[in-house]
Amino acid sequence: QVQLVESGGGSVQAGGSLRLSCAASGDTSRRRLGWFRQAPGKEREGVAGIGSDGSTSYADSVKGRFTISKDNAKNSLYLQINSLKPEDTAVYYCAATWQIGGGFSASLSRGQYTYWGQGTQVTVSS
Repeated sequence: QVQLVESGGGSVQAGGSLRLSCAASGDTSRRRLGWFRQAPGKEREGVAGIGSDGSTSYADSVKGRFTISKDNAKNSLYLQINSLKPEDTAVYYCAATWQIGGGFSASLSRGQYTYWGQGTQVTVSS
């Protein structure tokens, strides 16, 4: 069982930056991890993923602006968000898979993830 707690959301103006953090209760060093977001009236979508093999994957809409990273020693996951746009407004969730192993590549597919945090709101004004 893994519990995830996000933090770092807030209200910013377009062009600004935020760094989201996700603290995990268990060992995440060998799990696939990801960041998802859900805007009002829309489905939850994957924006960034990091595999247990160190690979990363990004949605086309965030490439070049979002950076996913993790600190295994702290069991923490991060999402650096730069050049924020109003369309980035959403609740951001971190997620982890139940599988443990060193060979899992990054994924943006919701079905790959078992554990979810409660979310943190990001609001971008123009």
